[in-house]
Amino acid sequence: MTEQHVNEFGQPVGRPLPHWQSPVFPPRIALAGQYCRIDPLDADRHAQQLFDSFALDTSGAMWTYLPVGPFSTIFDLRSWTETVTVREDPQFYAIVDQATDAAIGVASYMRIDPSNGCIEVGHLAFSPLLQRTTAATEAMFLMMKQAFLLGYRRYEWKCDALNHPSRLAAQRLGFTFEGVFRQAVVTRLRNRDTAWYSVIDLEWPALQKAFEEWLSADNFDATGRQHRHLTELTATVRGASSLHYGNGKGEG
Repeated sequence: MTEQHVNEFGQPVGRPLPHWQSPVFPPRIALAGQYCRIDPLDADRHAQQLFDSFALDTSGAMWTYLPVGPFSTIFDLRSWTETVTVREDPQFYAIVDQATDAAIGVASYMRIDPSNGCIEVGHLAFSPLLQRTTAATEAMFLMMKQAFLLGYRRYEWKCDALNHPSRLAAQRLGFTFEGVFRQAVVTRLRNRDTAWYSVIDLEWPALQKAFEEWLSADNFDATGRQHRHLTELTATVRGASSLHYGNGKGEG
């Protein structure tokens, strides 16, 4: 059970945060891992590489739940890249394959709220070269790790409630399901109910350990097959969260 706090009137109140200080706005810096690098998005460096990697999704299905794309020409992608990189929020990054030094995906920090210590990861556009790879998981780990190092206390993941792969990914990465906001967004002239997930700072030490154990070379055999699944390693953290913040019934 969580510790209960009451005020002078005997009313329940949130736990005190006497030493709380707002974190800084995320600096635009590169984050390096074993398999990938998170680089501040740059049109000159990344637009052509992203266009080439996104073009491998010949059906266009990777864009269904995103507000942009597919990009039919390099000029369209470059124009979008130049537009978003001048904004402070969302703050866009290219996910770069360490082996090839090519940008193969995009992610962003968004809804950045230093005063409350909240930040969201979003606008995830993973090309076929990045989807279901160790680099994809490491990219999400690097961005989450940076947020908590900066002092953020809440890290959010939101997606279309109908986007089942995204919801499964959130659970695998250790996010706790918080509920669905009905008719939250109009996108592509369609309704979107939004599923909310989060990780909070109290959970991060255990999650960081789970990610590091999963990413360890010892967790993979000579063919790259994993010995322990990340879902298994993060389940304990998610299970503890559900006891405190709701049982998450309805999640697959």
